[in-house]
Amino acid sequence: FVMRGDFSTFRRSLLTWFKQNQRQLPWRSKPSLYRTVISEFMLQQTQVTTVLPYFENWIKRFPGFHALADADEAEVLKHWEGLGYYARARNLLKLAQSIRDQGIPGSFEQWLERPGIGPYTAAAISSIAQGEVQPVIDGNVIRVLSRIHNDDRPVSSTAEARRRLLPLAMELVDQDQPGTFNEALMELGATVCRKIRPACLICPVRTQCGASHAGTEAGIPVILRKGSQKRSVNRLWLVRDRHLLLHVYPDNATRLAGIAELPELPALPASGRLLLRKKRGISSEIIDESVFSLPGDDPMLEQCRCQRDNWMIPIQSLPGLSISAPHRRWIRILLESDSVC
Repeated sequence: FVMRGDFSTFRRSLLTWFKQNQRQLPWRSKPSLYRTVISEFMLQQTQVTTVLPYFENWIKRFPGFHALADADEAEVLKHWEGLGYYARARNLLKLAQSIRDQGIPGSFEQWLERPGIGPYTAAAISSIAQGEVQPVIDGNVIRVLSRIHNDDRPVSSTAEARRRLLPLAMELVDQDQPGTFNEALMELGATVCRKIRPACLICPVRTQCGASHAGTEAGIPVILRKGSQKRSVNRLWLVRDRHLLLHVYPDNATRLAGIAELPELPALPASGRLLLRKKRGISSEIIDESVFSLPGDDPMLEQCRCQRDNWMIPIQSLPGLSISAPHRRWIRILLESDSVC
């Protein structure tokens, strides 16, 4: 790696910019180890603007590790509802329980031994909250470092990019203020060195950026993404006597344990009425979901009603039930339509 200028100048320029321009976020205004942990879990694959209201409500209900550790999983999932990727909430609960029972990890390596903690999260927590000299490499940092060095070598995944950039990041991280430096680097990528339309004219390290000098910033980094997979799902809308049929995923489900959704139909119905159709993306998958109501004599109707883990839930109980965010929106839309109830 070759930088235009030296590392000390880069650090100084970045930290000065961050001090003057950082966003006012609740985990920064009232910093603590617990707030850092919660924010890092919530920000995994989720935008800051989405996280903010959830973070505030979470802190009110679970103000510390012990309060979270003693909570019921169903309540934890309910407070997480809408953030998606519910395994994060379960891992957060397990982490809090491990801290209650075993104490707080004191190093990057010790954090890695705890539930739900990978190299990125361990580095973020140990550097930001505990001052350990560890580089944090997320998607924003990958973009900044790749552009600084005008590195247009293709990588097949974020993990590969992290491995390639780790030696540089280790050398670049500020030894005296590792946490602040890491936050500054991530902030630069999120607000200035953006994926689309980077604001190079106001970048504090523009003079040291190889891509900006060469005019290649728009095409860097070069990450070879896997093609999106498409999937169609047909779902049933069944309301009887102010009860709604829902599928509640069992505790051993891989992804949505304890979460309710509208039940899947085994096939595209030959009869029935299409009530709603939506597309949504989850990771590299694009899901085309259609919701149908079926006539009373359709054999799939009884098949769905008798399926394991499908339950008729009182409509008045829905606010207290953990329902995936897209399905809660669809249920609200359909319940507000007199023609489907």
